[in-house]
Amino acid sequence: MPELPEVETVRNGLALKLQGRRLVRVDQHRPDLRFPLPLDFARRLTGRQILSLDRRAKYILIRVEGGLIWMIHLGMSGSMVVKPGPAGGPAPHDHLVFHTDDGWVVTYNDVRRFGFMDLFEEAGMDAHPMLAGLGPEPLGNGFHADGLSARLRGRAAPIKSMLLDQKVVAGLGNIYVCEALFRAGIDPTRSGDSVAGADAERLVPIIRDVLGEAIAAGGSTLRDFVQSDGELGYFQHSFQVYGREGEGCGRCDCDPAVTGGVKRIIQSGRSTFLCARHQH
Repeated sequence: MPELPEVETVRNGLALKLQGRRLVRVDQHRPDLRFPLPLDFARRLTGRQILSLDRRAKYILIRVEGGLIWMIHLGMSGSMVVKPGPAGGPAPHDHLVFHTDDGWVVTYNDVRRFGFMDLFEEAGMDAHPMLAGLGPEPLGNGFHADGLSARLRGRAAPIKSMLLDQKVVAGLGNIYVCEALFRAGIDPTRSGDSVAGADAERLVPIIRDVLGEAIAAGGSTLRDFVQSDGELGYFQHSFQVYGREGEGCGRCDCDPAVTGGVKRIIQSGRSTFLCARHQH
């Protein structure tokens, strides 16, 4: 599933073509995605100007005139691809097509239909069930070592599970948590409580660095993710542990013939990749 860097990459690409533009036509080819689309979704968006595009956790939040928020979640295989119009007929799994007043066409394609969209009043945004209770943004000023330590203290759950908890920090996913814990030298099975304090001080800037590098690389292309221009991200070429079971880790002194290389374990039903030599 796209994580924060992939969603931010899509948001950036959409903003270049959509911000300030008006939607002159919305083609809706089915009534539902993961959930039913809002009542009169296409009609309510048609004719409205796009004011700004933001991101909260893994959600794209588009402010449109009239005090509305258009929420997009890409799910596992959703993509929002921008191309110059006019568009031809819909390809398979092109569920929604948005036409702007300057000729750009934005197509939402989703093979598995685990993504969803919503349209609601901006005044109720903080109470939206997908947004209420989210933790701080890891790239924002609200994410810092003191706050992270406060959330970790007294918690016996593994640090990896805690970083994936969207109430602890918003937007992190499996890939970037594995990479950040490796760079910080922290064993993902350690309790959250044991990481509070000095380790959290080291971990916070590393999380920011990993996310920043991934955004600069256009995200990571694993299976379905593409950027809004249809190109693939390439941060996967910088993985130091993720997906590298049995290989050497990203540090030059790690010889898999001696150490066994990167190990894969299962935590809460998900793969965790680590180097036992460098993570304690």
